[in-house]
Amino acid sequence: MTIKEFQDAVFSAGKRAGFSAMELYVSQSRSFNVKIFQKEVDNYSLANVLGVGFRGEFSGKMGYAYTEILDEDSVQLLVQQAKGNAQLIDGDDEVEIFGGSPDYPTVEAFNHDFANVPVEQKITAARALEESAFAADARVTSVNYALFADGEEEVHMANTRGLQRSFRRNSGACFVMVVVKAGDKVKTGSSYTIGNRWELFEPTKLAQEAVEEAISMLDADSVASKSYPIIFRNDAAGDLLKTFSGVFSADNVQKGLSRLDGKLGESVAAAHVTLLDDPLLQDGAASAPFDGEGVATYTKPVINGGILKTFLHNLKTAKKGGVSSTGNAYKSSFKAPITVAPSNFFVQPGSQSLDELMEQMQDGIVITDLQGLHSGANAVSGDFSLAAAGYRVEKGQIVGSVDQITVAGNFFDVLRDIEAVGSDLKFGMGGHGGNVGCPSLWIKSLAVAGK
Repeated sequence: MTIKEFQDAVFSAGKRAGFSAMELYVSQSRSFNVKIFQKEVDNYSLANVLGVGFRGEFSGKMGYAYTEILDEDSVQLLVQQAKGNAQLIDGDDEVEIFGGSPDYPTVEAFNHDFANVPVEQKITAARALEESAFAADARVTSVNYALFADGEEEVHMANTRGLQRSFRRNSGACFVMVVVKAGDKVKTGSSYTIGNRWELFEPTKLAQEAVEEAISMLDADSVASKSYPIIFRNDAAGDLLKTFSGVFSADNVQKGLSRLDGKLGESVAAAHVTLLDDPLLQDGAASAPFDGEGVATYTKPVINGGILKTFLHNLKTAKKGGVSSTGNAYKSSFKAPITVAPSNFFVQPGSQSLDELMEQMQDGIVITDLQGLHSGANAVSGDFSLAAAGYRVEKGQIVGSVDQITVAGNFFDVLRDIEAVGSDLKFGMGGHGGNVGCPSLWIKSLAVAGK
């Protein structure tokens, strides 16, 4: 069956079974991954997945089911499982099947040239990561990761209330991690690039960055315990923002799991801080013209000039909050329930480079790596205490590397204490829950525990 034939068959069968409204969410995805170890292909995978999620209203309740096969047996399976599921639900939460927005934006998130890059070229790029790392310095003892991965997804949504939409997007990632050794000192360094334009992937440059960072940490030492001005480099800043991104979810706010409850319209960050959710970002890894419920997406400042402007909503939280959905309904897969999550979520970059931020800061610490984000951060209170590494800065210049320190503070205080925002916006490696990025952030002061 084609997707359209399957859709028509499911809706006809569902109508006969007594469903008052129905929806199909169809995801077709392809993923590729190659990893090189000691000049050989250590891991290679190519996967194609087709999945269909079905939702239907039956006797005032919403039933769910999914399948990975488009045939007549699956038509009956979806309808009967969703019907049985609806009859077992006891909750009173109202879930809506959305008839569609008046207009939908145009999103450029699929690059045909990138989709047509030959597999051999991708393998060559992964090999070049390892070869370039070993060639960069004799102190490189191993390359733990030299990989290239990419994927694409096509989503179709249709329901019996008039919605019929689809979109495509693709993206890739190149990642290298090296180990260097000098005497009895061993350090690691890594670098990565993400995007959907082949020219972004420069294996030699990435390998050099990873090696240089690892070598720079060989002579790292701790620092005296006290409060320091801090710059979170873009990658570390992005990791911190991703860890606490859930505080902007209306679902968490309504459940009492965010300290931002009741703060709409108030100042929650420094006046020069703007936090954007941009599902229309060109080539963004999470760009899409509609969300997981079929609501049209749009670019929105969550924080604008330090003022909290909105939470991120799906239809359920929007109805509960008496507002409109912000187009942030999220499905991690065709099997998953609807939640709330950001799309391309990032602090709007400023005009100063990292070097210029250091020059302004004069004395302090640049944090390049944060560890323990899952165990050392409380996403509700905002408190964090994290193992960290980076560089000492004196008179605006890096004078040495730092490790064996712990940086502690509160995310909500960090937002207010941002002295300046860098120009070097960088997005993380992705994963479920949004595509989060950040430029480097100069923070007024944070407690550092060292020696």
